[in-house]
Amino acid sequence: MTTRGRFIVFEGGEGSGKSTQAPLLAEHLDALLTREPGGTASAERIRELLLHSGDLHLADRTELLLMVAARAQHVVELIEPTLSAGRDVVCDRFSGSTIAYQGYGRGLPLEDVVVACELATLGLAPDLTILLDLPDSLAATRRGTVSDRIEAAGDDFHQRVMEGFRTLARAEGDRWITVEATGTPDEVAELVRAIVAERWGS
Repeated sequence: MTTRGRFIVFEGGEGSGKSTQAPLLAEHLDALLTREPGGTASAERIRELLLHSGDLHLADRTELLLMVAARAQHVVELIEPTLSAGRDVVCDRFSGSTIAYQGYGRGLPLEDVVVACELATLGLAPDLTILLDLPDSLAATRRGTVSDRIEAAGDDFHQRVMEGFRTLARAEGDRWITVEATGTPDEVAELVRAIVAERWGS
């Protein structure tokens, strides 16, 4: 009987280093690397709409529904089949980002956001979520030049997002581990590998 793969997710605000750390861990584990929104052809098209369509003035609830639509396809087409086949999956963002960004950041009712996420995932949850945390001032510096419509939401928005992430991490301490991301990429990667090794021995 095939052993199910492990599902590990990186969460964090803009500039936290997820796009650096997720590939490093995936390579270390020989895991499938993927991202959200995106990961499949159709979900990547939705990503383009979400991130690079400032002229469309998407309503907050539209943004939420597009996020979970991309996730639904991602889970069915890529994540769940890979896990079921016994391979680990490392994902840059998952439901935690939707709760933090669309719930805490945009101010949509948290219960609505959670229900939408559950509908999209059919109950799939990460085995481990690694939150890369930065002081708000350093995160603002790392964000630098705005490159997409969500990054352009402003410092107050991003501070609310990070408080959302921290609240989720406190509430789900068994599944979430917070890593201070102020070190060099190599230092943070070493911390991440140690966390995975402590939990699973590899």
